[in-house]
Amino acid sequence: MSQTLVPVTAPAAALRALAILAALPYLSLKIAWIAGSHIGIPEGSSLLEHRTTMIFANGLTLLMDASVILLALLLTRPWGLRTPAWLLVFPMWAATGLLTPIMAGFPLQLVVRALGGSVYRPSAEDGSGSGAFLDEWVFGVVYGGFILQGLALGALFVLYARDRWGHIWRGRVWDLPRATARRSLQRGTAIAAALLAVAPATLNLLWVTGSTFGLSEARTEERTTDFYVLEALDLLYLAAAVAGGLLIAFRWVPALPVKVPLALAWLGSGAVACWGGWLLFASLGGSDDIAEQPTALMILTYAVRMIVGTLVVTLGVRFFKERAGAADREPRHYA
Repeated sequence: MSQTLVPVTAPAAALRALAILAALPYLSLKIAWIAGSHIGIPEGSSLLEHRTTMIFANGLTLLMDASVILLALLLTRPWGLRTPAWLLVFPMWAATGLLTPIMAGFPLQLVVRALGGSVYRPSAEDGSGSGAFLDEWVFGVVYGGFILQGLALGALFVLYARDRWGHIWRGRVWDLPRATARRSLQRGTAIAAALLAVAPATLNLLWVTGSTFGLSEARTEERTTDFYVLEALDLLYLAAAVAGGLLIAFRWVPALPVKVPLALAWLGSGAVACWGGWLLFASLGGSDDIAEQPTALMILTYAVRMIVGTLVVTLGVRFFKERAGAADREPRHYA
């Protein structure tokens, strides 16, 4: 059966161009840093301490952001229609998980700062320089680009997914089969994710309310309003992932549109798993400064968040397979 997905209309072409152009500043900075430039990096920054590590980390993030360009082309070019579902969905889920916290967190941090929130200012009393990690303008350029990439890529994916898989999430929860062979497995997965989420959620709640339990010395010193905003959002992502998983598995709200729990599971699991995995990966590199090293509890939290997100997205994949199979066997008459 032939399909026409995301035709290259003027809006689609504009979104594709926006996604590509928004990636260029970040890619340019990464290439410059790999080549040895210090643009945007103040003297005394920890980025200048380990040249090999910096090249490896920047090379990895360069490839990650370059994938945004590939995804934008895949979602709007004819050859993208032949792409296997898993080869498209997994990178989009990862991109959603990495970009969503930036898209939500950075503007909210700016608003809180504008209302009088505190900003962390590293001390330079040791004579090592400014002590700052990056010049302030870099964050605006990079995070601004990420927000534009997320908006453009997200809109393109919604258009693409609506035409290719839209029939899977049409209707309401009451339209779903009441009993299937896989429901018990779905419920077990959702319960496991919810129970595991209790530990990181408790820590997020403690940290939001001012506790320093389990935090490293450096992280304790850096607790500004930015810190509290991000911790509150981390708690929200966990709640979204768990709620989406439980609603998919137990179908407690029959009148709810199917796309609501799926969206919660998609956004929440991506943010929880991908950022948990990224922070876990970053913590393995370690730091020469003991104060900078994450505590064992912080590392454990990153690992558990990654597991929770993975469980929820696995539940969503199973649901999609089951729903797609039912749609192939039955007429599509969802409300």
